[in-house]
Amino acid sequence: MGNSPVRDDDGATGLRVFHTGEHPCGYWPERHARDLVLDPRDERLAQRYPLALEWGFRRSGDIVYRPHCRGCQACVAVRIPVAAFRPDRSQRRCLARNRDVDARIVPAERSEEQFALYRRYLKARHPGGGMDDHGSFEFDQFLVGSWSQGRFLELREHGSHRLLGVAVTDLAGTRALSAVYTFFDPDEAARGLGTLAILKQLEWAARDGRTHLYLGYWIAGHRKMDYKRRFRPLEAFDGRSWKAL
Repeated sequence: MGNSPVRDDDGATGLRVFHTGEHPCGYWPERHARDLVLDPRDERLAQRYPLALEWGFRRSGDIVYRPHCRGCQACVAVRIPVAAFRPDRSQRRCLARNRDVDARIVPAERSEEQFALYRRYLKARHPGGGMDDHGSFEFDQFLVGSWSQGRFLELREHGSHRLLGVAVTDLAGTRALSAVYTFFDPDEAARGLGTLAILKQLEWAARDGRTHLYLGYWIAGHRKMDYKRRFRPLEAFDGRSWKAL
């Protein structure tokens, strides 16, 4: 694994970045992938994380990475400019369909209720994918981490307070939110809880006066990623700057 310095806006040497070895692609099974990873041992990582998001990086646990595959640039970092967003007809229907759902922001700390829902979600949505045997340690390692300024946005049924979904969300400094991962009740697919989670994160960002909600990576032609194109306007990072997608 090689490494080279990343320079920050002041021209001073910033965090080191490493190239990983090749590993199976999580999106296209016939392909191999590799990533750029910011030095996870650097004590400045939490401080530089908001800037890393602007460079097209993303967090998974304590790892901040960006795909850097040979001969492939399919993964495109995308974000929503909060002030310009307006829900379309389908998204307005999703909000109406879920009028009975309350959203609340809680600390990013695992509860037994959240963990049970997470296990149900993985078994239903990712059977045999290597995640469906995650235990409490993997939950904390993947979704919480040791340094992130994360929160859990809980979606609960009004009245019964039944937990329907959880959107793991990072506070990216004072300017942005980053949608890290969402899991929800697989028996409630008709509600569109994944879409609802993003809409509620956008409402949260607007209340806080934040400029962007980062959505991770979009891949053209990948059915699991198409939903991100429905949030408009959407900005994409081309390796140098953010532009309208």
